[in-house]
Amino acid sequence: MITSNELKNIGTQIGTPTYVFDTDELCERVDKIESILGCGVTVCYAMKANPFLVRVLDKKLDKFEVCSPGEFAICEKEGISREKIVLSGVNKEKKDILYSMKTGAAGIYTVESVNQLDLINTCALECGIRVKVLLRVTSGNQFGINERQIYEIADKKDEYQGVVIEGIQCYSGTQKKKMSHIESEVVWLRGIAHTCEAEHGLKLKEIEYGPGLSVDYFVNDHCDALNNNFDELEEFAGIIKEMSEQYQVTLEMGRYIAATCGVLISRIVDMKMNDTTRYAIIDSGINHINYYGQAMAMKKPRCEYIRMGEEDSVETYASGLQPFHICGSLCTVGDVIVKNLELKDARIGDMIAFYNIGAYSVTEGIYLFLSRRMPAVVMYSGKNGYRVVRKPIETYELNRENIYD
Repeated sequence: MITSNELKNIGTQIGTPTYVFDTDELCERVDKIESILGCGVTVCYAMKANPFLVRVLDKKLDKFEVCSPGEFAICEKEGISREKIVLSGVNKEKKDILYSMKTGAAGIYTVESVNQLDLINTCALECGIRVKVLLRVTSGNQFGINERQIYEIADKKDEYQGVVIEGIQCYSGTQKKKMSHIESEVVWLRGIAHTCEAEHGLKLKEIEYGPGLSVDYFVNDHCDALNNNFDELEEFAGIIKEMSEQYQVTLEMGRYIAATCGVLISRIVDMKMNDTTRYAIIDSGINHINYYGQAMAMKKPRCEYIRMGEEDSVETYASGLQPFHICGSLCTVGDVIVKNLELKDARIGDMIAFYNIGAYSVTEGIYLFLSRRMPAVVMYSGKNGYRVVRKPIETYELNRENIYD
């Protein structure tokens, strides 16, 4: 993992706040995941977790889940093979489906409803092609089709001349802590696939499943700082072993792949004491830092205090080890990152590095709130050093009238 000295150098050269994605850590993690899962299991990256990683992961993985026209465009720009794309999303518009088919169809399309199946089938017939689809099984929310409808579609399979039903797909949530929950879902999906063949004459080839394995974001979690404890994954590999011998199994993962490669570095811009509470204001905030389950800053994320040089800081604000509430730059009382973080000889100008931030923070933050600047994005490897892939972006032009003046 990237060292604090390297982060200090990037923060000095590029400025803060800045996202840093360690591609060495990312690639090593993917290698470990695939070695544990073994052959017969394909790992699919859900690019919504962090689209900046697509180019690096193209050399490592064979599938990418794409959930919007914008994500599809990113894959086009990055030269991702259409065969690698799982074109998903609850809202597939006809013009976007036709565009994907006329310019080289995606490897497979997911089906979120009977209406969507009809639309994909119609578009494929219009283009004179036949495309592969996965029927998404709902887990009790707005996504997918219920089990009864899966069987009704299986009975009418010959009526869909524009599609080939390859299999089923299910993703029921993230940050799952109970392996028994995951195991019951695997048994359920295998049962649906078996029923499709035994009772409805549709033999499925593929089961795509999003296990939602958890990432440990906070210091009281049981894993180490980089979440390199793969015990849960090893147990999961045993659970899906029999299924992978019967079907082509694709595991859709986003957070579990991307989280540990990311760091956000932010600088302390002000310090003060209100009543008995010490506050440190950083140039980032909840618009850039998004930890699943953060619970109003009551949990401590994995972070590191980085001392800058004397020339970069003002005099020491608080001598010795003192607790601070770390708050961001947004003018809202909710912009609290962590409470009672102990800092030693804290100074304005020093930095804090927030770890395990490779998934979602770069895309899920409330970036337009208060029209503050979006962070730079840096890719880092031990061999090549760092390169800036996105400069800081001002957002105020997106929040004003006459934007096209």
